[in-house]
Amino acid sequence: MSLRDRARLFVERPAVTNGILGVIIFNAVTLGVSTSATANAQIGGLLDWIDRLVLTIFVAELGLKLFAYRLRFFSSAWNIFDLLVVSVGLLPDKQGLSALRGLRVIRALRLLSVIPQMRAVVQALLDALPGMGAVIVMISIVFYVFGVMATLMYGAAFDVWFGTLGRSLYSLFQIMTLESWSMGIVRPVMEVYPMAWSFFVPFIVITAFSVLNLFIGLLVNTMQSAVEAGAEAEFEQLRDLVRKETDIVDAHVLDLHAEVKALRQELAALKGGNNG
Repeated sequence: MSLRDRARLFVERPAVTNGILGVIIFNAVTLGVSTSATANAQIGGLLDWIDRLVLTIFVAELGLKLFAYRLRFFSSAWNIFDLLVVSVGLLPDKQGLSALRGLRVIRALRLLSVIPQMRAVVQALLDALPGMGAVIVMISIVFYVFGVMATLMYGAAFDVWFGTLGRSLYSLFQIMTLESWSMGIVRPVMEVYPMAWSFFVPFIVITAFSVLNLFIGLLVNTMQSAVEAGAEAEFEQLRDLVRKETDIVDAHVLDLHAEVKALRQELAALKGGNNG
């Protein structure tokens, strides 16, 4: 077995994978602790040492994978994701780049690539993007139409909320989220324009209750399809395994049949010799 094969078997061991998962979780906790001024004052040096140790482990892991898989390493999007996440931590802590080093907390996102269930969820989200595109276009059109109408109808009296198209779109987005939409925006508008409810209620029904549910429906259908595809793949693997085992059993049965036939021929020959 070559050295590359040994490295590949090593990085693919469940113990190594689980160990990396533990390091990721531990690093996420220490990065959260490092945001505390009290913790930095007491164990700031230890936290920096832990951060460098964790980064060293991640770099060593990726180095082993690069050595084991060579160019095949880049055939996996998750490997590229891990490489980018870890590369952020290698940025020098100098003036102008210290803020970028604060992005090292995204190393916790490696949980997405290590845990298979999370990978399945992310893959389902990516698979749902094409369908979401049509919904996004539709809701954008709805927002634009209602935004222009709100600016023309209410912009003069409520400049802060609807004075420009941009302000109207932002206010409508707040209304769509149902965050302080009634007492915060709609009722003050209705004090000046009593019929304003006939504008805002249909907007809420179209966006918050209809279009957003389309997003949820797309995600649920995509994830259900992913689960079914995974179950079908496992069933196919099991069926192939059973087929292979059946073929092996059939081959053994044929061999036994041939041996029994040969024994019968030998016995017949022996009986013929004895009779002669």
